[in-house]
Amino acid sequence: MKKKSVCMLLVLSMALCILPGCGTKSSDTLTVFNYGEYIEPEMLEKFTAETGIKVNYEEATTPEEMYTKYTAGAISYDLLCTSDYMIKRLIDEGQAQEVDFSSMENYGNIDEKFWTLSQSFDPGNKYALPYFWGTVGILYNTKKVSKPVDSWDVLFDGEYAGQIIMQDSMRDSFMVALKYLGYSLNTTDEAQIREAAELLKSQKADVASYLVDEARDEIVAENAVMGVVYSGEAYLGHDFNNDLEYVIPKEGSNLWIDSWIVTSKCKNTEAAKKFLDFLCREDVANANFEFIYYSTPNKAVVDNMDEELRANTAVVPTDESIKGCEVYEALDADTTSLYNNLWKEIKSE
Repeated sequence: MKKKSVCMLLVLSMALCILPGCGTKSSDTLTVFNYGEYIEPEMLEKFTAETGIKVNYEEATTPEEMYTKYTAGAISYDLLCTSDYMIKRLIDEGQAQEVDFSSMENYGNIDEKFWTLSQSFDPGNKYALPYFWGTVGILYNTKKVSKPVDSWDVLFDGEYAGQIIMQDSMRDSFMVALKYLGYSLNTTDEAQIREAAELLKSQKADVASYLVDEARDEIVAENAVMGVVYSGEAYLGHDFNNDLEYVIPKEGSNLWIDSWIVTSKCKNTEAAKKFLDFLCREDVANANFEFIYYSTPNKAVVDNMDEELRANTAVVPTDESIKGCEVYEALDADTTSLYNNLWKEIKSE
C-alpha cells in the first residue's frame, strides 16, 4: 500500500483545488479519495479535459485513516482507493456498489491473475478494480551484511542490532513476526498472535526506528543496514543507492493489492465508471506507474516495459518469489482489539 509525504500532499491538494469546481458537488463532479502520491496529478487534469467531469481529490495516509474519514460522513466520497483488507470491510458493511467491470472498454488491460487474487477479498469481482500491487520485504545494503539475505531471521538474530528499521505499521510488523514463526499473517489464533508479539518485544532493543516512508531514506543514506519496506520503495531506493538489494524472504510475506471501489454514496455511477475505465487505459496506467513505480496489474503496461525494468523483481515480482505470500484479510473485532492492545504494549516498552 502506498504512503505519502506531507509536503507532496500539500502541493497536490493546492494544485488540484485550482481545477474548476473544486469545493463543489454536482452531477459532473466526482469526489475521489486515495492514498498520497498515488496518482500522476496531470492524469486528473487530463480526465477533466477529456470528459468535462471535475475531480475533487482527497488523500489519506493509511487504510485506517481513510476508513475513519470516510465513515465520519463529513465528505461524500464517490470513489475510494484502499487496501485489500479494508476493501473487504467496506464491502461487508455495504459501503461499495457493484460494478460491471467487463463492460468497460479498457477492462481487458487488467491481467486475469489479479482478478483471481482479488477474489480473496472481493468474491466474484463485483466491487473492486485492481490498481497497484506489490510485496513487503527487506531492503538491505549489500556492503554491510556478512552474507546474502534470504530470511526474516536476519531481523531477529541480533547480528545487526541498532541497524534495523521496522515498519511503523501494526499489521506489517506483526506480519514479519508471524511469517518468521511459520504462521499465517491472517491468523486469528490468540496464542500465535501473542507469540509474535513477544518476538517483536524481544526485537525492539535491536530496532533503530519504526518508520513508514522514511525507512527507505534511512537505508539509502546508510543510517541503517536494512529495513522492512514496500517493494516500490525498494525499487526507488536502489535508484539512489546501487548497493541496495530487495528480497522477499523465503518464509513468505504480504502480497498487497490496492483497489478502487465506487462507494455506496456515489450518485453519478456512470461518471465513476468513466474514471475507472480511464485509469485502465494503457497510456494513463503507464503515466501512473512511472510516477509511482509500484507494480501495476495492467498487462499492457508490463508487456511494453523495457526488458531490464521487467526483470526487476521489485517492480514485477516473479511467481516463484511470491509463492509463500498471502493477501491480508479483514480481521474480526476481537482479533483487531487484541492486535491493537499488543501493538501499544510493543511501542510503549
